[in-house]
Order: sequence, then structure tokens, then C-alpha cells
Amino acid sequence: MGEKDNSQARGAAVAPQALREADPSVRGVVVFDFDGTIADSMPSIVATATRVLTDWGLPRERMADVPKLVGPPFPQAFSMVFGMSDADAREVTRRYREAYEKIGASAWPAFPGMAELLDNLRAAGRTLAVASSKRTRLLRRGLSDQGILDRFEVVLGKETDAPQTKAQTLAEVLRRLGASPDDAVMVGDRLYDVNAATACGMPCVGVTYGHTAPRSELDDAGACAVAKSVGELGRVLLGR
Repeated sequence: MGEKDNSQARGAAVAPQALREADPSVRGVVVFDFDGTIADSMPSIVATATRVLTDWGLPRERMADVPKLVGPPFPQAFSMVFGMSDADAREVTRRYREAYEKIGASAWPAFPGMAELLDNLRAAGRTLAVASSKRTRLLRRGLSDQGILDRFEVVLGKETDAPQTKAQTLAEVLRRLGASPDDAVMVGDRLYDVNAATACGMPCVGVTYGHTAPRSELDDAGACAVAKSVGELGRVLLGR
């Protein structure tokens, strides 16, 4: 699912002015989030979680909170949003993943124009990677299903359900690339992505075309720019 990190959201420092004012078009490494950034996966995430939670016995009125699951990592998200015990959150996560992975490629379609954007960035000499709180195995499957896995030098998510911050994942991506935060930029759709980038000392370009968060969330967290379409994201990253 949109298993993105929540641990940094509470009490995370907003991006310093230097990161807010950074120019993403001059940075050689572009690290993408997956859900809501590369893939238009929110509809399938919400629909699957709603079915699982309904079967679990949650009342209909609680379903209004399901979209809040798109952001924090699983299984912790179910405890945060619905107050579940750790054991219940793990079991609901198991049921969710069992249902979600059966949907297949239609669960995580790439946003229109994404493949072209990735090709344009590579043609401009940029190195591309993915950092997500989704399971690495599912990330690779989703990117492969959309025919874009080979555009990325590193694809990294979580291997287990043990606590792992998005900042830790992002830092490991940079380590594997041998890249400096001074030459990298994150692209993401939630404050969790901006917070992770800030913790690593790099700017973040926010995106709203996945409709997972309002622009104000990204601006308030300290995004250096916010793109409302894939085309606009390309102009921000390429400086055109």
C-alpha cells in the first residue's frame, strides 16, 4: 500500500530555508517516492483497505478515516488511524496485502507521462532511484508491471515490518548510489517525504497530482517546489 513513513511527521523540523530555496534542476540524483508520486495507487489502496476493514467489523462511519492510511507505513498505520493493537494491526495488514497483491498491475498504474518524464531525466544525465516505505518486493513488481523498472539504479523499500523511517531508507539509497545529499532531490506526495529529505539534508519537490494531500501540507513541511501535474514536475526537475 502506500506504506510511507509516519514516524517523522510528529515533531519533525520543517525544512530550513536553504532547502526550501534549492534548485532541483541542477541536482544529479532524483529519488522518487512510489505511491501517489510514480503510481496512481490511492484508489486501489483505499478500496482494498475499506473492504478488509469492513470484513474486520469496523462500523461504516469509521471508513471516512481510511484515506489517512495512505502515508504511514503498515502495519503501524492501522494502530495510528484506528487504534488497533499491534497484533490486530499485523493481522489486518496480512489480510490487506493478501487482497491487494491479487489485484495485479491495475492496482498501481503509472501516472500518464511518467515513463516519458523518466526517460527525459535519464537523457539529461540524471540518476534515478526509488525510496518508499512499501515492501521492496512489491515496489519492484509494481515498477516492472509498468515497464519502468529499468529506469532506476536503486529501488529500496522495507524488507520487514520492523520500524524503519523513511529517512533511513532514503539515506541508504544515497549510500548505495555513492551520492551526496548536496547533489540529490526527493520527489514525493506527502509531508513524510519532505521530512525524510530534510532529515537527510536534501530538498524535496512535492506533487499533488495523486490527490493524496493538499498543497498546503507540502508547502508547510518545506517543499522547494510543488507540481500539480507530471508535466509540471518535468519542468521543475529539468529547469525548462
